[in-house]
Amino acid sequence: MLFVCYPRCSTCKKAQKWLDDHQIPYELRDIKENNPSAEELAAWQKKSGKEVKKFFNTSGQLYRSMGLKDKVKEMSDREMFDLLATDGMLVKRPILVDESGEGRAFVGFREAEYETLLKEK
Repeated sequence: MLFVCYPRCSTCKKAQKWLDDHQIPYELRDIKENNPSAEELAAWQKKSGKEVKKFFNTSGQLYRSMGLKDKVKEMSDREMFDLLATDGMLVKRPILVDESGEGRAFVGFREAEYETLLKEK
């Protein structure tokens, strides 16, 4: 499992605590220090089954200051991936990626989604 997060984010801390409490091993990656590439984001988006726009951190300062709310609606998937790859603070977090075979990816933290990992363990 790859756990992509921003260590100062409270939601990321909750997700990390959940993983630790349930003894699910993961590799930690700081999204600010090591921003995902457009290719990684595209692969994770496919695994997640979510729309590309769901990968934007819409509550973030950078998203708001860039006025992306309306701009994203007009962008192609490729343009969105390229934009997300420019700064980790644009990306919704945490992202939990099962890197084994046909694994899944979770964007944000919803305990019910994470619970499915226990069933697969």
